[in-house]
Amino acid sequence: MARAGRLLDLMQLLRRHRRPVSGHALAAELGVSLRTLYRDIATLQGQGAGIEGEPGVGYILRPGFLLPPLMFTEEEVEALVLGSRWVVDRGDGRLAEAARNALSKIAAVLPPDRREGLDGAALLVGPGEPMAAGDTELAAIRHAIRAERKLEIAYRDRDGSESRRTVWPFALGFFDRVRVMVAWCELRQAFRHFRTDRILALTATDTRYPRRRPAMLAAWREEEGIPRP
Repeated sequence: MARAGRLLDLMQLLRRHRRPVSGHALAAELGVSLRTLYRDIATLQGQGAGIEGEPGVGYILRPGFLLPPLMFTEEEVEALVLGSRWVVDRGDGRLAEAARNALSKIAAVLPPDRREGLDGAALLVGPGEPMAAGDTELAAIRHAIRAERKLEIAYRDRDGSESRRTVWPFALGFFDRVRVMVAWCELRQAFRHFRTDRILALTATDTRYPRRRPAMLAAWREEEGIPRP
């Protein structure tokens, strides 16, 4: 394997580990000697990669470092374009604009042959059902999810009954026709799903909810029988 590709594979491998991983394990997965691994880690550290650790202790990649995506395969470029086109077509305005900006940033650092693939990707997003109206608060929901803040909402269920609730949002699902906020509901003391087009009013709060978002997401997945990605 060419060294550039090996360095990229090492970065990808480190990104998958949230705890320190030994040099022996990294070398075995990459199919290289321990000496080669140490040399590659030193090279990446010299280029600014936030790799922490030492021989005998293990290595971990500090969040926030990204290599320029110069090694994308054709399939990876197609996946990026297809996903971004779906967001542009099916997301709200701010998310659609973010997808366009992300593609522009990726294109700026791709080599010419890969940039042509980005512009001319042949995988298209087909037309879908019209999205349900009333999704003007999606940006506020996404912000609350990122910041782990409670929301106060007025909600109308499918039977037409209205209620006021305080919820802890931790996920937002995008379906063909609707978007669904997944949250812990203080009123019901349980996980609940709220169609965003049925939210009549929404007030963002500065109150952090007491559980961490990843923990709630894991508990919800287990309760729903959804395997981890």
